[in-house]
Amino acid sequence: MAVSAVPSATGTHEGLKFTPGPILLLGPPGVGKGTQAQELVTAWSIPQISTGDLLRSNVSRGTTLGKQAKEVMDRGELVSDELVNQMVADRLTEPDTARGYILDGFPRTLNQADWLDGYLVAIPGSFPVVAVSIEVSYNQLLRRITGRRICSLCKTSYNIYLQPPKVNEICDLDGTPLTRRSDDTEEVFEERMRAYSSLTAPVVEHYRVLGRFAEVNGEQPVDAVTAEVKGAVLRLRS
Repeated sequence: MAVSAVPSATGTHEGLKFTPGPILLLGPPGVGKGTQAQELVTAWSIPQISTGDLLRSNVSRGTTLGKQAKEVMDRGELVSDELVNQMVADRLTEPDTARGYILDGFPRTLNQADWLDGYLVAIPGSFPVVAVSIEVSYNQLLRRITGRRICSLCKTSYNIYLQPPKVNEICDLDGTPLTRRSDDTEEVFEERMRAYSSLTAPVVEHYRVLGRFAEVNGEQPVDAVTAEVKGAVLRLRS
């Protein structure tokens, strides 16, 4: 199925409903993929599919795939691409994915991207994946991650660099000392960035070569980034 004309930003064109198809949001930790995914969920009424959520769901429900994954994780090993691919395939058979979906954390590797492309080609009328990368500078990402703080009492979030409390390290609302997650350190951030670059750079190049890739500036206000992401998807689907 193809879209004969570029839909408007509202999701319709001459009375036709816009079908987003599968959308992959790319970007390292801290760029705001989760925030933008939720904006697209709301705008286009399509689900967000997270491989982390799929793993937890399969394990908690005791599915065959979940049992296999639990055995692997209990050994301290990474779940194989084959298992993750099958969980994704099962999820994509559910009715809410018919018009499209936002992929979160998948495909993370070139092997997964190749599998997904082949899987979608085999489905009559299916759209191919379009990939949108949210770009934020290294230093800005570092400030976003290492500056994160949360109030343990009321759960209000702050950033000591970008959205600081009135009193350093103290919650504005209840005076509780703020806490930092154990993995919000520069050392952990650097390791996650190295992992992202080594695994995901080939995925970026894969979709760039296919002409199904766009970059947007993630250092703008949230609504401006959302507008750019929507516009990129509309262009790639035209």
